[in-house]
Amino acid sequence: MLKKRIIPCLDIKDGTTVKGVNFEGLRNAGNPIDLAKKYESEGADELVFLDITATIEERKTFVELVKNIARELSIPFTVGGGISSVEDVRKMLEAGADKISINSSAVKNPYLISELAKEFGSQCIVVAVDTKFVNDEDWVFIKGGREMTPLKTLDWAKKVEELGAGEILLTSMNGDGTKNGFDLRLTKLISANVNLPVIASGGAGKIGDFEDVFNLTKATGALAASVFHFGEIGINELKNELKNRNINVR
Repeated sequence: MLKKRIIPCLDIKDGTTVKGVNFEGLRNAGNPIDLAKKYESEGADELVFLDITATIEERKTFVELVKNIARELSIPFTVGGGISSVEDVRKMLEAGADKISINSSAVKNPYLISELAKEFGSQCIVVAVDTKFVNDEDWVFIKGGREMTPLKTLDWAKKVEELGAGEILLTSMNGDGTKNGFDLRLTKLISANVNLPVIASGGAGKIGDFEDVFNLTKATGALAASVFHFGEIGINELKNELKNRNINVR
């Protein structure tokens, strides 16, 4: 059985780590390089770096910043934001990323997933799925949560698996930044219906939320930002407590 992973996330805007609620109202959360070093030393299993305005601003992720963060890390490092081609992925991997995350570009051209998996291997390709519960259905959103698509979340998750993705990063927009707990209904639905590792994201507020998402769904990873950035939960403390509660963390 896969050991559960604790994954801090750096949402980057203009070179600075930011955090909002429901994808809005961003506030400064610190220097990304300092945070990356801190999380590695505290025992994070992986780190995710998302350049959250790259797609909207139609530019590429900051290669130099990726290089500078990668130099400080020995844990797996996933990078996303504005990635839309084989060449973009190659640049990120050369800069030190271990995996790349695609979202809007995969929705617009689903066969990009297959192309990237073929070129770099499925283990390298994470598809980020930003999803919102609207009118009693889960819908996929793109462009940093600004644009609703006609894709139902479960259908898209199955399609992503079929096309060769290695992992799904599932973010509940309803839960994002609220600290009310992970969206267990959504995470359970998606993780039970695909054979890919699913990282739950959006809503972590306390240690019990991590316990619930691991006990009540098939998620293999739990991602959080503000509770780590603002010192509300320490990663060491979290992992020790989860072990005490018989959850098989790394």
